[in-house]
Amino acid sequence: MNRSNRARLAGGRGLLALAASALLGCPPATPAAQPTPTPDATPASTRARSGGDTTVINASPAAFAQPAPNMSAARSDDHFVGNSLFNKNWIVAPGTAKSRDGLGPLFNARSCSACHFKDGRGRAPTPEEPDLAGLLFKIGLAGDDGSISSHPLYGSQFQDRAIEGVAPEGRVQITYQEVAGTYADGSAFSLRAPTYRATEPGYGPFGEVRLAPRVAPQVFGVGLLERIPAERLRALADPEDADGDGISGRVSEVTHPVTGQPAIGRFGWKAEQPGVATQTAAAFNGDLGITSPIFAEVELTPAQAELAKLPDGGAPEVEPKLFDAIVFYARTLAVPARRQPEGAQVLAGERLFAEVGCAACHTPTHTTNPDEAFPELSAQTFAPYTDLLLHDLGPELADGFGPAEGREWRTPPLWGIGLIKVVNGHQELLHDGRARGVAEAILWHGGEAEAAREAFRELDAEARAALIAFVEDL
Repeated sequence: MNRSNRARLAGGRGLLALAASALLGCPPATPAAQPTPTPDATPASTRARSGGDTTVINASPAAFAQPAPNMSAARSDDHFVGNSLFNKNWIVAPGTAKSRDGLGPLFNARSCSACHFKDGRGRAPTPEEPDLAGLLFKIGLAGDDGSISSHPLYGSQFQDRAIEGVAPEGRVQITYQEVAGTYADGSAFSLRAPTYRATEPGYGPFGEVRLAPRVAPQVFGVGLLERIPAERLRALADPEDADGDGISGRVSEVTHPVTGQPAIGRFGWKAEQPGVATQTAAAFNGDLGITSPIFAEVELTPAQAELAKLPDGGAPEVEPKLFDAIVFYARTLAVPARRQPEGAQVLAGERLFAEVGCAACHTPTHTTNPDEAFPELSAQTFAPYTDLLLHDLGPELADGFGPAEGREWRTPPLWGIGLIKVVNGHQELLHDGRARGVAEAILWHGGEAEAAREAFRELDAEARAALIAFVEDL
């Protein structure tokens, strides 16, 4: 079989109509009533156990890669099968390993772990490490109304790598400019403003191209986030700011790519994917050029039509059984415990976190739906510090790309943020890694978060250090 049987031209359609309950392991359609934790405090009983019964005490470089400790032995075996597949490189078709051939022809990475190293967070390439795969780019052209449409020659995702004999779409040159600022107490800070430029076009002129960076986030805890009741998220939303607090988060309303039915987006920087399975399938498709039981065709534009004639790895290239194993693995990763949840400085920072307004979006706790299919994740109270809603973060972080509005971003979970440096050797935060630590990440916030940012900026050095110490303990 060649790629002409599975490739679609940009703007085409090609989703398998599969039974959602069997394929996705979806939570029950009618969630049970859940307690509503207060939005500005974490109960002492859950401070250390960020993942409920899925919490593991591990602050080593392997902290993000542990299996949930409440799994049975049999299910742990399934988890480790998925772990092996998550870390294996995919190869070019036809290959000797038929279960994992079909890479590309255009791609950003060769494996899941290439972007999520040690199940952790990616980072932008540097002059010293130009081949890092943890940052990818959406690509498009801006219309007269400011909207971004898929690029006619390059599609919707910019793929900077290709199999042998095929031209990659190009490269991205990253430059930074330091922007000076001052805290209210007179202390100076500097923010790193990035600029991105597409170079070395492989399939025709770029034109007035727009690029949108997306860093690969940590993987653990996604099974818990997937099982937060829809009613809980809708109760947290306040799209018209009815309570007048300046926070107007809204639920991301998407169409489920399997069922075609309305769904809540929970994953991705713009909350564009409704579940772990669809997020995994989208990454296989866009990042590795691999088809799956959910996304049966890769995106090739008319300028890339000849690539459709190249050999592929079957239909789909990641077989359903292997795909399910990888999804199971992601869902059942353990959440690392906090290290000093009762420390005096950390507790002071927790109070400040609520007082300055951070907890208005970074909601501390949730309780999952009961779920017989995933007993490890069933009825768990956990503390991810997110509402999974879309919030306007102002023009400085806006990139114009959807499906959310350009200024809107899903509130990222904060759990594990203090271990990124241990696991991945850096502390580059936000959607593009521009922030070099927690303080810079806060100082980039605008829009709905502007008041919280200013409240943080007005704290004295001791109070700022306490708030940062709390966040880094999560």
